[in-house]
Amino acid sequence: ADPKTTVVAQIAPAVRVALGEEFGLPAGTQSFGQLVAALKRLGFAQVYDTAFTADLTVVEEANEFVHRLRGGGPLPMFTSCCPAWVAYAEKFNSDLLPQLSTCRSPQQMFGSLARRILPERLGIDGRRLVVVSLMPCTAKKFEAGRPEFSQDGQRDVDIVLTTQEVAKLIRAGGLDLRTLEPEA
Repeated sequence: ADPKTTVVAQIAPAVRVALGEEFGLPAGTQSFGQLVAALKRLGFAQVYDTAFTADLTVVEEANEFVHRLRGGGPLPMFTSCCPAWVAYAEKFNSDLLPQLSTCRSPQQMFGSLARRILPERLGIDGRRLVVVSLMPCTAKKFEAGRPEFSQDGQRDVDIVLTTQEVAKLIRAGGLDLRTLEPEA
């Protein structure tokens, strides 16, 4: 509600279906448009689909794999998209760390791009930009807080909300996905 702050959201693909089910929509129903409508009514200035940066991550991981394959890099290469998997490897299988991809997860790739691109595109002070992720997994909260995902003391992703937390937020705003017209 702070007019000096611009809040943007990114939505993971799994959230849009699970949230629809939470509001009584038939199983498997896409609720992305209704979720966008709800978030805009709650004060989010922009809403983005994390699938975009998931595509970027796939391209980057493919390039890294080809580079490793041609250059004799550590193989097999494992994805770094899941923060729970990364934490597991760090704590229990540190010998696998050289085999982890160096790519950021789609959540963190979005946060990094948002920090670099959105202030100029939206005509705002980047210190007044709040990046919120809507994710299906609590491990994404841990990931967003990792020090390597901060620049000059500002996290790439400020807040991570789980599907259940988003449902509570929508209900607290007096909204119901079933009654909202989809928005882009």
